Amino acid sequence: MATVALMLIAASLLMGCSIQAKATVVPARQVINLGGKVMCQDCTKGYGEWAQGSQPIKGCKVSVTCMDDRSRIMYYGSDETDEQGQFNMVVNKFINGKELQAKSCLVRLVSSPHPTCNIPSNFAGGQRGVKLPIRPTVVYRGLVQYQLDTFFYTTPRCDKPAATHDSSECHGNNNY
Repeated sequence: MATVALMLIAASLLMGCSIQAKATVVPARQVINLGGKVMCQDCTKGYGEWAQGSQPIKGCKVSVTCMDDRSRIMYYGSDETDEQGQFNMVVNKFINGKELQAKSCLVRLVSSPHPTCNIPSNFAGGQRGVKLPIRPTVVYRGLVQYQLDTFFYTTPRCDKPAATHDSSECHGNNNY
């Protein structure tokens, strides 16, 4: 009888421990995940190929720069794209004891190893950089992920030259 009572007590303790373990709350992750894609878009192709036929670039470097509330760089990191042109970065939410605000991070193109498709375009903001969206794309069981629009590189032939105005051509007179 004492053995049965001892087993009941042991079983109830084990049950209590398992119930308590399930009731504990798992803290949210302490990182921000960033993801996106980099493609090559060739303007010399027909419209259908140009719009739909972009190719992924392996080895492109994409960076993220996060600022603090006083506009000082708090974090800088980069990643290279894989065979599908995708990049994934993981950024700690806490840097030197301060919480990193995702809205203060800027993601941009840095470089392309492609021999001809190496001019960053500003389509989707890749050249100038884009801030992370206000709301993450995915929030699931502690995962906070921001999925960015696709960035593009193009060929030198497609690069639009900057407009320049040389005032020395006019020589100050209005002769037509």
